[in-house]
Amino acid sequence: MAVYHDDIAWQQADPDDLWVYDKLILSRKLKYTCGPVGMDVPCPGEYIVRPCVNLMGMGHDAEFVWIEDQSDHLPKGHFWCEVFTGRHLSVDYVDGEQVDCYEGFRDPGDPLYKWKAWQRTNDVVLYPSLLPLFEYVNCEFIGGKLIEVHLRLSPDARHGSDLLIPVWEGQDNTPPDGMVYVEDSDHLRMGFFIQGP
Repeated sequence: MAVYHDDIAWQQADPDDLWVYDKLILSRKLKYTCGPVGMDVPCPGEYIVRPCVNLMGMGHDAEFVWIEDQSDHLPKGHFWCEVFTGRHLSVDYVDGEQVDCYEGFRDPGDPLYKWKAWQRTNDVVLYPSLLPLFEYVNCEFIGGKLIEVHLRLSPDARHGSDLLIPVWEGQDNTPPDGMVYVEDSDHLRMGFFIQGP
C-alpha cells in the first residue's frame, strides 16, 4: 500500500535510511554550499535558512536571509544553504521508477509555504544516484538540484488531478468552472481546487 505521510514513513523506515530527512546532511552530501546555524558563511549573500528536519512539510520556518558572516543569530536546529533558482519539481518514484511529476508555482513575495498551483508535467527526472533504492520516495528539485527527500509519495498527487490549486485560510472555496473543491488541510491550506469529473 502506498505511503503518503512522513510520520508513517518515518515509523516504517529502517533507521539507517532516516538521514535522507536531514536536509543539511543531504545538502552536504550533494556538495552544496551549506552549514549548520553557528557556522560562518563563506561569503556575504542571501541564503535559504530552514530546519534541518521538518516532517510537517509546507516549508515551515523556511526563509531567505542575508547573512554577512556569522549565523549564530539564526534559529537553532536550522541550517543555511546556497539559493537555487529555476523550476520547482516534485517527483514521485516507486522502486526507483518515476511515476509522477508536478511543477509548483508561487507568486513572487509570497511566503515559501504558499503555493499558487501544482501542475502535472511530462518531465522525466532520473532517480538520484545518491539515494539507496527505496520502495516509495518523493524528491523535490529546484533548477535540477535535489533539495528534499521524503520516504513517501506526494500526498497531493493522490487526488489524481493534473492541476491542483491550493485554497488558503480565509479564501472562498467556491470552485471555478470545471473544477471541484476537496478538503485537504495542512498548515494554512484548507484544500484544493482540482479538475472535476
